Amino acid sequence: MIPRTVFGSDHELFRDSVRKFLEQEAVPHHAQWEKDGHVDRELWRKAGEAGLLCSHVPEAYGGMGADFLYSAVVIEEIGRLGLTGIGFSLHSDIVAPYILHYGSEAQKRRYLPRMASGDAITAIAMTEPGAGSDLQGVKTTAVLDGDHYVINGSKTFITNGLLANLVIVVAKTDPKAGAKGTSLFLVEAGTPGFAKGKRLEKVGMKAQDTAELFFQDVRVPKENLLGQAGAGFAYLMQELPQERLTVGIGALASAEAALRWTLDYTRERKAFGKAIAEFQNTRFKLAEIASEVQIGRVFIDRCLELHVQGQLDVPTAAMLKYWSTDLQCKVLDECVQLHGGYGFMWEYPVARAWADARVQRIYAGTNEIMKEIIARSLI
Repeated sequence: MIPRTVFGSDHELFRDSVRKFLEQEAVPHHAQWEKDGHVDRELWRKAGEAGLLCSHVPEAYGGMGADFLYSAVVIEEIGRLGLTGIGFSLHSDIVAPYILHYGSEAQKRRYLPRMASGDAITAIAMTEPGAGSDLQGVKTTAVLDGDHYVINGSKTFITNGLLANLVIVVAKTDPKAGAKGTSLFLVEAGTPGFAKGKRLEKVGMKAQDTAELFFQDVRVPKENLLGQAGAGFAYLMQELPQERLTVGIGALASAEAALRWTLDYTRERKAFGKAIAEFQNTRFKLAEIASEVQIGRVFIDRCLELHVQGQLDVPTAAMLKYWSTDLQCKVLDECVQLHGGYGFMWEYPVARAWADARVQRIYAGTNEIMKEIIARSLI
């Protein structure tokens, strides 16, 4: 296998601590969290104490001021252990950058330290019942009324939705202005008119608290506007490459884990008097999977290098997101097949990973949208 060079010794020391933390604090409880439909809130506080949250946030706001590779380590270790209920990356690597890059000084000081400590859990509310990948089709409105904005609308498929103390809400401040009429707002849980709906029952990611959110005449101070009015769509476009990178990192880590589980299983499982791994079909399938996963690893690591250098562009991030999640689903399907009937049993990690993987091709922009973005860059 090609050695990885993107991470330094400090990153690998951090990886050891992250792995130990997850094996102790998450692995023993994840099956119960799948039944509960959410992880324990206390896990977030412990993760904050261990430095797993918002590591890239400057020390002045409660973070470590570390590079993005520390976030990548957390994503990889969560992916390798199949802990898909843990929404740390969305909180740290998607929500926190919006506040850090576009928030006022008061907003940064109010929210970022609590996010880094795990005392506040966050979500971002983009998707609506009638608007998924088409963010310009958002119907939620925010109307200025004196010193407040009044928000009305609904959101769905919101990760961390039930546990969230703070939500970034995508809303139209000028419905007639198209993309230029979109703005972002910080809405705290408990604000009158802001209600969380039922926990959504999903095919996979059962420990992830995905929910519907409702806004009925929710009044938030003008100070809760994130950045400039009408600039929300531009902000979303600027931050999406990192979001898609995080998806790709998790996808590849999941595929690598599935390969490892399947190698162990096929070496131990016997059929017709010999290990399954001794059959030519099995050996060739494993060779194909290992080769494609290695190709994916090289691409992911190169994209990580580009991102740390500030050079990961939108089309390349789209390529990464679509290709890595397609690969993840392909690898998981092959690994389930090599497990036979046991691959369809929920107690086997490969079965849960297979179910968890399918949504990766849908969120953060469907893979069809990714191909459209790539095509536009070519023509």
